[in-house]
Amino acid sequence: MKGTLWLAWRQQRALILTGAAVLLAVTAWVVIMRTDMTDFISSRHIDTAGCKGWDGGCESEATIQLLDDTTGPIRALGTLSAALPVLIGVFWGAPLIGRELESGTWKLALTQGVGAGRWFVTRFALAALCTVLGSAVLAALVAWWWSPVSNMLNGLYWHDGYIFNATGPAAVACALFGLAAGTAAGLLIRRTLPAMAVVLGAVVALRFALNTFRSDWISPQLWISKGDASRREIGSGWSTGEFGYLDAAGHRIRIPDACPVDDNLARCMAGQGYVGRYRTVFPSSDFWTFQWIETGIFLGLAAVLIAGVCVVLKRRPLP
Repeated sequence: MKGTLWLAWRQQRALILTGAAVLLAVTAWVVIMRTDMTDFISSRHIDTAGCKGWDGGCESEATIQLLDDTTGPIRALGTLSAALPVLIGVFWGAPLIGRELESGTWKLALTQGVGAGRWFVTRFALAALCTVLGSAVLAALVAWWWSPVSNMLNGLYWHDGYIFNATGPAAVACALFGLAAGTAAGLLIRRTLPAMAVVLGAVVALRFALNTFRSDWISPQLWISKGDASRREIGSGWSTGEFGYLDAAGHRIRIPDACPVDDNLARCMAGQGYVGRYRTVFPSSDFWTFQWIETGIFLGLAAVLIAGVCVVLKRRPLP
């Protein structure tokens, strides 16, 4: 290791080694906790595969205890994984260039015959590599721990923020976006603390926007039950909250309580011209569709930010 790579490593090694130590400790904790969980499932003969969805029909005392004991810790790990992009953006991205410009230590690299572009690319590449590896391992730990009790009764579901924002490729892409946003803020603002505040607001705002509009990316499935037949249970799906009745022309009437669900349901429906009931649901298979959409958004924004940083470094000399 030599040249700009050696310099980048020397300047970032404390952060890298600290992050690696924390990740190793978290991994050990997850392994212990998950082993205890699977031992409990095995010793109590809990059929986790048959308990999916709110209508799982297996609300035994052991199952309830299992979820009570595991949901909180998994939620805590999911919170850490979901917060990682903010932590990376604030404590790694913002100082990556901002602190160098603020303190003047960037001059050391440029006096060695290294251009600003090469100096930046090496520093950012090392940070990006560690970001991808760290966020991927943390996201995998969340998914691995959650998988035996996924989508069970009153536990955590795939569309919950603690799971969706903490697992899958979108979690890794969001971490890269946090790094890119912090780097761009540090270069443009050239002061570390203000850059930290800006990237904190940017990452949180984007995550909030995606959480708010996620259900608008694709259309939900329309589930119809004819006549007064029972509605199809949601299971592990994500209900949009839209349900009601259908008339003979197939029009949706969004009045869920128009008829009481009792022995008079059929008579009430016939009297009002309803021929069936409906609800709209995102099935659990839509998890990957949502994930890849948001992965593309994060990566696209990260690419634009890094391209902007490169343009600024090329056209505007460092102070």
